[in-house]
Amino acid sequence: MNEIWQTVRRNKLRTGLTGFAVAWGIFMLIVLLGAGNGLINAQLKQSDRFLSNSMVVFGGWTSKPYNGLKENRDIRLHESDIRTTGQEFAGVIDNVGAQYRANVTVSLGQQYLNTDLCGVYPNHTQIDKVRMLYGRFINDIDLREKRKVIVLSDKQAGELAAVPYVATQSQQTEQLIGRYVNVGAFAFQVVGIYKENENGRADAFSSYTTIKSIYGASTDDAGRIEFTFHGLDTEAANEAFEADYRARINSAHQAAPDDESAIWLWNRYTQNMQMQKGIGIIQTALWIIGLLTLLSGIVGVSNIMLITVKERTHEFGIRKAIGAKPWSILKLIITESIIITTIFGYIGMLLGIGANEWMNATIGHTQVDAGLFKATMFVDPTVGLDVCINATLVIIIAGTMAGLIPAMKASRIRPIEALRAE
Repeated sequence: MNEIWQTVRRNKLRTGLTGFAVAWGIFMLIVLLGAGNGLINAQLKQSDRFLSNSMVVFGGWTSKPYNGLKENRDIRLHESDIRTTGQEFAGVIDNVGAQYRANVTVSLGQQYLNTDLCGVYPNHTQIDKVRMLYGRFINDIDLREKRKVIVLSDKQAGELAAVPYVATQSQQTEQLIGRYVNVGAFAFQVVGIYKENENGRADAFSSYTTIKSIYGASTDDAGRIEFTFHGLDTEAANEAFEADYRARINSAHQAAPDDESAIWLWNRYTQNMQMQKGIGIIQTALWIIGLLTLLSGIVGVSNIMLITVKERTHEFGIRKAIGAKPWSILKLIITESIIITTIFGYIGMLLGIGANEWMNATIGHTQVDAGLFKATMFVDPTVGLDVCINATLVIIIAGTMAGLIPAMKASRIRPIEALRAE
């Protein structure tokens, strides 16, 4: 160990530059993976708000003439489309629901707020993963009896309770359960309070039949259709179902069967598959860039070992002349390689972890205001400790392998040739 220390002290600059290459490789790998994980986590958090095997159907505009009718006709879904969806596609579709929206003013005493009141079926809480805090969500009885009930978000409830929403004031928010609030000219009973998503739109919810009868009784517009499905496990199966479903609904509205603009299908399953592919590409690219950066450190270790062997050739010849075994010389070179890569690799790992924690504290959970909603673009940009340790072990092993070739060369050198070396 003392010999290795003496060698390092005699070649401070060379050892320092080699160590920097090793530390920089580990540092950049961890930072790149951390930043990539921040982007990936944000996308996963966004997609986790919805049930993956679900679809939402929107009305659109025809993009081509059909049966003597011109293009650019406004297509609105009808309540008959809801029945068609549940009856004719029952082999694939599990639960069918719908949404009908109305912009309303909700008030309680002197407090009020403007929001979208969304009439839904009970399955909406499963499809959009509504997390209830207090009370309950809309149920089948509400739907059947057209009850005037309302489910508010926690922040909406906090506004109506005349206190800003914070965790310590949750009891005042909970006290709204069972009370009546004014929704326009109607009194609705608060039956539940749900957790508002950080980057979602805050709707109030009521029964689909109630909202449709109050705000949409004069029109056949059914709003949006939403449903869960099963058995569509591949992209091809989803595409085939979408084509069949679109052709059937389009035919009910005198639109071309293949007109993709007449109705819009938001398929969360295929969206999730595409996102997973994108995540895989990002992760692969980050690992390739990171490993190439590590390679620069490994090359540096290999170079310094080659130079060390060349400079100490005379010394090795003397060692062998007085009886040193080839293994002792081999061990000396390999040990020096391991020590350099271990120390500087550990330093690079600590700096990389520190940089990721700094990113998490400063730009983690950063939101971008898109107007209608706020999107989280960067969430928890960190790397697991196992990845950091494995990356450090990789460069230690690679550095050892890099030092092995010059070490073997040094161990095989003949004493007489070594003593002649300058």
